[in-house]
Amino acid sequence: MEIERKFEMKGFPQDLPLLEEATMRQGYLCTAPAVRIRSAEHEGKISYMLCIKGSGTLVREEIETPITADVFLNIEKMIGLPLINKEYRAYALPGGEKLEVSLVDEGEPTEFMYAEVEFASEEEANAFVPPAFLGRELTELPGSSMSAYWNRKTALAAAKRDPRREEI
Repeated sequence: MEIERKFEMKGFPQDLPLLEEATMRQGYLCTAPAVRIRSAEHEGKISYMLCIKGSGTLVREEIETPITADVFLNIEKMIGLPLINKEYRAYALPGGEKLEVSLVDEGEPTEFMYAEVEFASEEEANAFVPPAFLGRELTELPGSSMSAYWNRKTALAAAKRDPRREEI
């Protein structure tokens, strides 16, 4: 089970303790339910994951399982589109929570940043008072999930390949 709140960000926090950094790539086989692959490079090591996410916003079912590099590469070929690139950093918040900030597709016209805070319970998530530097909350905002971004990104790629298609 995943319980998290999501926020807009304008930049990486400057005054919080940095816990972790990684570069990631992820792509989707489908988005309802979300079935994705992700690679993460952290301190010179690369890990590969298959992740399935159920429906929901604040609370949703999530299954993650490690996969091999070969499986990742084979699924990436099935996807057949450029994967999403993320610069990821995790920080310690003053209340003990972990703030995960991602810069998505840096340098692309679709570039954006967001942050997530995961919780052990729905009550804990609802009681969380976001620090002032966090932007607009996106948790319940339709179209703010990474799978929704993937759908927009792939629709734009399809429109570029076939200019007769209507852009989304």
